[in-house]
Amino acid sequence: MGNVRVLQLCAVDFTVKNFLSDLVEFLEAKGLEVHVGCRRGEFWDWLLQRRFRMTDFPFTRGANPMANIRALLALYRYLKSHPFDIVHVHTPIVGVLGRMAAAWAHVPIRLYTAHGFYFHEDMRPAVRKAHIALERFAARFGHFVFTQSDEDRTTAIRERITSPDRIATIGNGIDLERFSPERVSPAEQAALRRELQLPETTPVIGIIARLVREKGVFELAEAVAQIRSRLPDVRVLQIGGALPSDRDDSTRRFRERLDRLGIASHFIFAGFRDDIPALMSLCTVYALPSYREGMPRSILEAMAMGLPVVATRIRGCREEVVEGETGFLVPPRDAPQLADRLLRILTDRDTARRMGEAGRRRAVAQFDRRLVLDRQWQVYQHLMQRYPLTH
Repeated sequence: MGNVRVLQLCAVDFTVKNFLSDLVEFLEAKGLEVHVGCRRGEFWDWLLQRRFRMTDFPFTRGANPMANIRALLALYRYLKSHPFDIVHVHTPIVGVLGRMAAAWAHVPIRLYTAHGFYFHEDMRPAVRKAHIALERFAARFGHFVFTQSDEDRTTAIRERITSPDRIATIGNGIDLERFSPERVSPAEQAALRRELQLPETTPVIGIIARLVREKGVFELAEAVAQIRSRLPDVRVLQIGGALPSDRDDSTRRFRERLDRLGIASHFIFAGFRDDIPALMSLCTVYALPSYREGMPRSILEAMAMGLPVVATRIRGCREEVVEGETGFLVPPRDAPQLADRLLRILTDRDTARRMGEAGRRRAVAQFDRRLVLDRQWQVYQHLMQRYPLTH
């Protein structure tokens, strides 16, 4: 299959590094020639060092009509001059533009992975209907849709976005060898504690998230302000930050909120890191109070590291966290309940240990990345047999 050419498309190189690199390397190992298109950013050189075939496109993550038309035309011209057998698109806006351009350029196979549909139950009804209509429109230009959560699959069928035979749930998965408590040495933990100025007895809430409002970081701040009355030394290890493509000023407002609440010293901002397993090994509990998710990988990473999880009761999270067994689920935007559940874990070692062990078992049984890659490969093989390729 060395002559089968695949183009993976997404908005920014952050997505390639953090969510698509496994798939790219897996398809290459299967003998396909894989190229990647996205907007160039701070992770570009890292991807080139991994020998990824990268092409810079003027994609945006915003709804600017003129910018998106320019991106659509640029992609169409590229596909006409660089023939591909398969175009596989990711992220909402590129999911629409990529399938349209690929169809116009007569690419034989066009796939879309919904890493969480942009619409959700907390949206205003009219806005939700508009986004569903857009997904329904874009699906006409593609052959198959992957969803990470099964809830997205059933929703897509119910809302007539696509038919049951053109959609499949692939789930989400992680590298269970890398994310294992046994892989982090005491010496590595000690070095990190010194770097982050974390005493060994400090209760730590971990979170991996961009510093934007929809990740629930403002509610987490309110919860910590309540928790510190019981646990004055509690700390939050914030991994990640804002991307240049994030379109609001949440980072500034978030830091102002911490100052107003008097809890700025309780937050440790680690930034974007590659030593995630080691950082998670310092945590007591993992929190993800998002408003909207697809099938969040960070929860699976936390479970694999033996951490109890407190997340919001939303799509994706409720497929990963088993209420009362591997953690707790709380309503979105509910800081008091978030504080209550976090405090229950932080003050009860037996509960934390029991939930963490159950989470590790669940991750091993259901969320191995190899399962996710194999599910996609089965569909690739089926479509390559069904549709004549250009090479």
